[in-house]
Amino acid sequence: MKTILLAGFGAMGQSIFDQLRDDPRIGRWLVLERAERADDARRKLGRHGQVVQSVDGLETRPDFAVECAGHEALGTLVPRLLEQGIDTIVASVGALALPGMVDRLDAACRAGGAQLTLVPGALAGVDALAAARESGLASVHYTGRKPPGSWRGTAAASLCDLEHLAEATVFFEGTAREAAATFPQNANVAAMVGLAGLGLDQTRVRLIADPAAGGNTHTISARGAFGRLEVMVEAAAFASNPKTSALAGMSIVRAVRNRLNAIVI
Repeated sequence: MKTILLAGFGAMGQSIFDQLRDDPRIGRWLVLERAERADDARRKLGRHGQVVQSVDGLETRPDFAVECAGHEALGTLVPRLLEQGIDTIVASVGALALPGMVDRLDAACRAGGAQLTLVPGALAGVDALAAARESGLASVHYTGRKPPGSWRGTAAASLCDLEHLAEATVFFEGTAREAAATFPQNANVAAMVGLAGLGLDQTRVRLIADPAAGGNTHTISARGAFGRLEVMVEAAAFASNPKTSALAGMSIVRAVRNRLNAIVI
């Protein structure tokens, strides 16, 4: 049975644990959480594992790790895991848009002989986009459309009147790297499209606040030697965080199961 290190036990981390808790192939969870939240994490974790405050000097070495601790963890925690040879599944893909982050993580992987897995989150078609890159891509566009409430607390609030929108409003157009830097709370999907396709600086992004939107909609459009790709997902929002699609957590669960399954899809 596998031992999994789960970095971050907020709403997303708890959702992942809840969905995987009874998988008989998982023998133990190591949950990395801040001291002030450790007691609550221990109560929710119960008999399934233990709470730790550091990845250094662990009594039990995890078979692999899952990061859902936020973008800061990509620059601090994840390199240390990789350098120790611990394969890591990463949810906070948007952090890879930061200058030098890809190179830093690549170096850590090489130093420890570990592998970093980026999950597509709420996106569909990432596998096809990455495959199409092999024969050359001419253009890649990502459009994110969400209800105004899903953009509250982000830079969108200063770019349009989220409280009184009467129609769909485009408040950002730029590159995937610019989108990730300007909207870090919504950056994972834009960064993932950029990393899978033409790159962060060549991928075009459009962000829309739409009072008529029934959920968080993600659309990828691409053209190249392979032909034409158009894929759209309208995802329900995560119950405790409307900025995130519920499918994002399911994507992490799928990545974990792929580490456990004999046959991987």
